[in-house]
This record gives sequence, C-alpha cells and structure tokens, in this order.
Amino acid sequence: MSRIRILAENVANKIAAGEVVERPASVVKELLENALDSGARSIRIEVESGGKRMIRVIDDGSGMNHDDALLAFERHATSKLRTADDLLSIATLGFRGEALPTIAAISRLLLETRTPEEEQGTRIEFAGGKLISVKPAGIPAGTSISVADIFYCVPARRKFLKSETTELGHIASLVTHYALAHPETHFLLKTPSQLILDCAPVEKLSERVYQLFGRQALEELMEIPPNEGPVRSAITEPQLEADEQAATLRISGFASRPEVQRSNRNGIYIFVNRRLVRDRLLLHAIHEAYRNVTPPGVFPVVLLFLDLPYQEVDVNVHPAKIEVRFRHPQFVHDFTRDALRHALSIARPIPGFPVARAAAAGAASGTAASAAGGAPAGYSAAGAVALPPGPPRAEIPMSLASSAGTAEAFELSGGPDRPFAQRLGFDSNAAMNFPLPVPEASAETIASAAGSDHGTGALPSPEEIADLKPLGQVNASFIIAVNGEGLWIIDQHVAHERVLFEQHLRARREGELGGQRMLLPVIVELSPRQLVTFDQISEELGANGFEAELMGARSVAIQAAPAGIAGGDAEKLLFEILDGIARENQSISIDSLQSKIAASTSCHAAIKVNTPLDTAKMEWLLGELAKTEYPMSCPHGRPVVLRYSVREIERAFKRI
Repeated sequence: MSRIRILAENVANKIAAGEVVERPASVVKELLENALDSGARSIRIEVESGGKRMIRVIDDGSGMNHDDALLAFERHATSKLRTADDLLSIATLGFRGEALPTIAAISRLLLETRTPEEEQGTRIEFAGGKLISVKPAGIPAGTSISVADIFYCVPARRKFLKSETTELGHIASLVTHYALAHPETHFLLKTPSQLILDCAPVEKLSERVYQLFGRQALEELMEIPPNEGPVRSAITEPQLEADEQAATLRISGFASRPEVQRSNRNGIYIFVNRRLVRDRLLLHAIHEAYRNVTPPGVFPVVLLFLDLPYQEVDVNVHPAKIEVRFRHPQFVHDFTRDALRHALSIARPIPGFPVARAAAAGAASGTAASAAGGAPAGYSAAGAVALPPGPPRAEIPMSLASSAGTAEAFELSGGPDRPFAQRLGFDSNAAMNFPLPVPEASAETIASAAGSDHGTGALPSPEEIADLKPLGQVNASFIIAVNGEGLWIIDQHVAHERVLFEQHLRARREGELGGQRMLLPVIVELSPRQLVTFDQISEELGANGFEAELMGARSVAIQAAPAGIAGGDAEKLLFEILDGIARENQSISIDSLQSKIAASTSCHAAIKVNTPLDTAKMEWLLGELAKTEYPMSCPHGRPVVLRYSVREIERAFKRI
C-alpha cells in the first residue's frame, strides 16, 4: 500500500489557511486588499469580539457576477493574473487567489455581491469549506463579506488567539495602515459598541495624518520632501531595449524629528506601491539615516512611501504578501537613507528644557474621566480607549542624562500631554492603543493644519547659536549663553564632538586623512575577533590617519594615530573601533564604516569635561557648531544644546 497520498481539498485549504490566516486581522487584511483592488471608494469594517465572532467588510467596488462569485472560492482562482509573466509586474494588492477559499475553509462565510450592470446580485454561503447555498439577492452594487466563528472547525488554532482586546488592536492597527496608504478612500471601523475610526476621503497624506492622529502628531512630524531618481542610474544593463524608459523611484512621507523617540519599531510604517510591507532593507536604511542623530536603542516614527515600477519589485516572496524583494536593493537602500537624511538636515531642531505640565495633564485627565461618564474603565464616551496621562514623549534616557552630569532625565520641549508612542502606533503586547477621536473639523481646518509648517516655527533655528553670547561655564563642562530667544546651555564636549565629526567625515570623503606619528610605536594584543575585523578594515583605518601593522600572530604596532588623538588614547580608540564594528553585521557598508570611525575619533579628540574655556574659545565653539548640519545632537545621539525660551521663563515666574 502506498505511503504517499494526495491530501483532500478541505485539508489542503486548512493548511493554506495556516499560511494566510494567522489571526482575525489577517482576514481583514485579505478582504481589505480585495476591496481596494475592486476600486472601492468607501470601505466599512464591522467587528465583533475582536474579530473572533464576526468580521464584515462592505465596499462599493466593482462587485462580481454569479459565475465569478462561485469561481472566486476555487483555489488559485484570480482575475489579476493570466500568465507567469504577469508575476514579474504585479500591480494589485491581492493576486494569489488563496484568500477566499482559505478563509472559507476555517469559518462560516457569507458573500453578497453585485456588479453595477446587473439587476440582482448573488448570495453565497460556506461553512468549514463546504458550500451551503447559492441564491439570488437584491443588494446594492459592490461586495459584502461576513466571516463568522474563525477557526471554529480548527480548535487547535482557535485556542492560540489572544484576547479580544489584543485582536481588535491588531485590526485597528491594520486599518490605520491602509487608511494612510489610501487617503482618497473612506474607511470606517466599528464594533457594536464603539466607532473606532471614521476617515472621510482627503486629497493629501498630511490631511489623513491629521484625521488619524490629530494636530499635535502632525506638528511633531517633518515632511519628507518628494524625492525621485532613476533606479538604473548607476547600473549598466546592456540587455535593456533602447526604447525602454529608465525606472524611477519616488519617495515621500513623514518622519519624526530626532527628539521624538520610541523604544520599538511599532511607529515605522513602510509602504511600497501603497502595499504595507515589512522589509529589513528599508528598516536598515531608516536606521542608517538616524545614525549619529539619535541615541542607540531608540527608534523614530516614520511613514515611508516608495513608488517604483512594478517590474522593479517582487511581492511574491511571502504567503501573506508582507515582504518584498527589490531588483536593485542597494540603490533603493541608499536612496531611502539619503532622502531621510536630507529631511533631517532641513529640520535640525534644538531641544529645550521641560516646562510645568502637571496641571495641564491633570486637567486633561479629569476632562477625559468626566467625558467617559459611566463607560467601562479604560473607555471613553466615544468608544476609543482613554489613554492614561504619562510622561511626555522623547524623554532622554537616564543613562545619557547622568553622563551629561545630572541625576535627572531631561524631557524635550513641545511634547504632548500623552506619550507620543501611545498616539501614533499600536503595541500588540499591551492593551489597545487606538488613535483618540479627533474633534469634528471642517475641510478648511484640516487643510490649514496639514498645510502648516509642521511645527518648525515653534522650534529655535540652529542659526541662532551663532548669535549666542557666552556668559561662562558650569562645572567647567557646560557653557551658559544667552540671546534674544532665551537662556541656552551647551555641553562643550559633545558640541566639539559634533563639529569634529562632520569635519572629519567631510575631509575623509574628499580624500585620505593624515595622521600624527608617535615617538614610540604602541604594541597592542588583539583578540581573534578583533584580529578578523582589523584585517577587514585596515585599509580604511589607514585612510583615516591610523598607521598600524601586524607584528606576529596577534600583535599590532600603532605607529601613527589620527590628528588630535593623544598617544595614550590611540590604543583605546583602536579597540573601540574594532569592537564597535564587530558588533555590526559582517557586511557593513563603507559609509557606515566611515561614520563609525569618525564618531569614535571625534569623541576622543574633543574638548573634555572639566576643561576651563575662555570667552574667545567659547565663541569659536558656538560659531563652529552653528555651521554643522545636525547641531541638535552628537554623533552618538546625545543632546548638544538645551534652550530655555523667554516664554518658558515667563511662564515659570507666573508672568503669563
């Protein structure tokens, strides 16, 4: 008797469902994508019990006729592909033809659909993958799909679902993503007891951000200026036909200023051709853009939109279509990194001192509590989760604050009454963090907020640093200065570190840097891992002013070090560079390598704390700092300048 047999159709569908349907949010994703592919301008999502009991998606798209509605439940049946060549240029969100049959295999599914040309529609009902009934129905044009009792016939899968609150949080996050990607479409998400999201169509992404997150969130984001470039600009492809136009990559979106920091990546939304993706290449590009601007271990908030020809990206690399592969990954990576860096160089915000917000936070909390009335704990009257008052966003970690010579962490000015992380994004491991409902506003109000300068006017200009008048030092480590805008404190070490870092990096990219020779070579012993790293980067070390060569199996003789490095620091600097590179993945880019060497070198060469400075030196340092691209932070992400504005001083003295 044969030991190998072909699986029954219903078993195969349930196995496929394990790849496509992980949780209720997976069902919403597939149905939303089908609705968008059908040209829907309005999509309504209704959810019960976190999607476990029922999910209903109603759209006003093109709908299906009777025959197509039945064919849609056959495996690999799709209207979006015809030949294998179509896989090389996929222009739709869905294309595999697996969504409906796999969802029907693990639930009770009801489909109602009608095309605008037909007088009556079709009603089809499935239960556990079995066709129950097919009937004509009088329904509006479009499609309505109800999915009830997910995994009711697969108990082993059902018990792995999380709480209703967590599952609803995943659905809310997903709908938020698609609402961002399609501002021209009306999205509505509701449960029997609450309206979670209701976004009318708008023209601009900034207006959709305002709808979802409110004015403060929009002001805390900087717009990424539209960037575009030919994907094949530096790539030779003789096989391309002469009449084929060069593919163009376009990047746009929003990114947070450096002082807006998250402890995880939940605030990073990446869309490729308006498809929500999870891509390591682009995550690395974002990380590289914020390198030397924010501290390690924190993450920005980014809404990143990439648009490129469909043949330049392969979306058929993951069953759930959440990963992609680029035809020219290195170009996409570098172009994305540079677009974000350009946006950061334009923003250049300066952090400030905290102001008293306890009363405001208390008032906001009291208002929310009174509005909630008799609602269940944790819920507001509008149905969204009432977020508890918490510390303002972008708090500098205690470790960094203590290294700057203070026992308390600084918070940065301009923070909202609620943590930014709770208002922009969702944490699947915590309770629901839905966006709070935005008060009703006219189209003119939304356009005005979306068209504003996103808060840049409220932040001091870095050019003001050049006008500062130094008054003296605190503990021979911090420069105290004033101008017409207020009181400033500058960390002299990290300020000089930022100046030296940009000078070093600019000089290195223009050519090799000279070093200073030592009176006697310094012999150091390397560990096996350090030895491997040294062999990989020895050429770049030489181009940055180091002169070091192997002597024996694991010994290295340092004969010259970068300019400004004392002889006693050369060994420590070399170890710091080697250990820092070793912690990275093995394939570090030359750009990152140069930045790491420049950051370590500038840190060792900069003015130290507890170093008295005269007025001329302080004026020189402030003038050089004003010329840098990122005066707000040192290459390791620590703040350089803190400002206490005149308005904040007046408020502290109760004058306003």
